[in-house]
Amino acid sequence: MSLLRMIGVGLLLHTKQLSRSSFEIATALIVPVVQATLAVYLFRAGDEPGRLLEAAVGAGLMGVWSSVLFGSGGAIQRQRWQGTLEMIMLAPRAPALMILPITLATAVTGTYAMLATLLWGRLLYGIPLHFAHPLLFLIAVPGCILGLGMFGLLLASTFVLMRNANALTNTLEYPIWLVSGMLVPLTVLPGWTGPIAAALPTTWGARAVHEAASGGPVWPSLGICLAISLGCLVVGALMMTYVERRARAAATLALA
Repeated sequence: MSLLRMIGVGLLLHTKQLSRSSFEIATALIVPVVQATLAVYLFRAGDEPGRLLEAAVGAGLMGVWSSVLFGSGGAIQRQRWQGTLEMIMLAPRAPALMILPITLATAVTGTYAMLATLLWGRLLYGIPLHFAHPLLFLIAVPGCILGLGMFGLLLASTFVLMRNANALTNTLEYPIWLVSGMLVPLTVLPGWTGPIAAALPTTWGARAVHEAASGGPVWPSLGICLAISLGCLVVGALMMTYVERRARAAATLALA
C-alpha cells in the first residue's frame, strides 16, 4: 500500500507540475485538434465517411502517444534542468519507481487528447459517437494509457545518457503511430512492419481501443498490451538501475 500511495502522490504531483507549463498546455490544446481535423479530411477524401469515428479515435491515440513520447523522453532532462534529479536518485526507493510517476503523469495528461478529438469531431463535423462497446471503451482507454505509461519508463531509461533525446523523440513520433495502426490499418503497410508492430504495446493498445469503438474482441488485445508494457517496465527498471550506478561511479549524474 505504501508503494501504491507513493506512485499515486507522485502521479498527482507531476500532473500538477505539467499543468503549470505553458508549453505543455499549448501543445495539449492545439496538437490533438489539428490531428483530428487532418484525420477527418483524410477519411472524407478517401470516400470513407462511415469511418469518421475511427478517425477521431485514432487521432486521440496519436495525441496520447505524442504526450507519452515527449514527456518520457524529456523526463530525466527536465529534472536535470530543475535541479531535482539528484534528490530523485537519492530517494530510498528504486530509481525506476521514482521516474514511473513522471511517465504515468505524461500519459494521464494525454487523456485530454482523446476527449478533445472526440468532442471536436462531434461538435464541428457532426460525427456520431456511437461506440459498439461503450463500457469496454471506458476500460480500454485507461488500460491503453497505463500501458503507454509503463512503456514510457523504458523510453525514459533509454534516453538518460543521450544529449539529444528531444531530437530522437521527434524522429520516433510518426513512425511509431503509423506502424501501430493508430490511424492507418496495418493491412495497408508493408509486410516487414508486422513483427515490429507485434512487439509494440502501442499496437495492441490502439487495437483494443479501436475494437471497443467499432466492435471486436477487446480483452485479448488489451491483455497483450499490458503484458508487453509490463515487460517494458521490468526492462526499463533494470536499465534505470544500471544507468544510475554508472552515473554514481563516474560522478556524471548531473551531466548530459
